[in-house]
Amino acid sequence: MLHITLHGYDQITENAQEKIFTWLQVQEDAHRLWGFKDPAERDVFLHLVSISGIGPNTARLVLSGMTPEECRNAILTDNELAFRQVKGVGPKTAKRVILELKDKILKSGGEILVTKTGNQSNLSVQEALSALVTLGFAKNQAEKALSLVMKESGRDLPTEALVRAALRILSA
Repeated sequence: MLHITLHGYDQITENAQEKIFTWLQVQEDAHRLWGFKDPAERDVFLHLVSISGIGPNTARLVLSGMTPEECRNAILTDNELAFRQVKGVGPKTAKRVILELKDKILKSGGEILVTKTGNQSNLSVQEALSALVTLGFAKNQAEKALSLVMKESGRDLPTEALVRAALRILSA
C-alpha cells in the first residue's frame, strides 16, 4: 500500500503514467511506503518526521492541509496558526515545528529572497519579511517590495530601513 497526501492524490491523472517519489519507513513490525508527487513535498515531509513527536501520519496530514511551499512559508514567517489549522496539530507542536525546522529550511534554500543576500543582511531581510507579513501584507507582495528596495538601496540596510522602504512601495 502506498500512503500519499491529498495534494499529491489530486495531481494524479487517471489512466496516465505518473512518477511518484517515495520514502520507505522501516519498523520492526511493518514496512510502509510513502509517496509524493514531487521532491519538494518529500523533502518537507522528511523534515517534519525528523521532529520528535511528529510521525509520518501527522506529517501527511500537514501536507494534505497545505502545499510544501505554504508549509515552508509558514515556518519561515513563524505562522503557528497555519499549522494549528491542521487536525491533530496543537500550539505546542506548531511552535516545535517552527523552532526546529526554520534553520533547516533556510539552509536547504527554502527562502529565495533570503539566500540571495549576505550573512548579516540575511537576518535583516528575513526579519523585514516577517514584519511585513505580520502587518497583513501578502508574502509575495512583501518579497517583491523588499527585492525592489534591495536593488535600489543595496543589501546592507538594517531591518527598520528595509521595512520603512518596503512600506512606502506597498502603500503607493
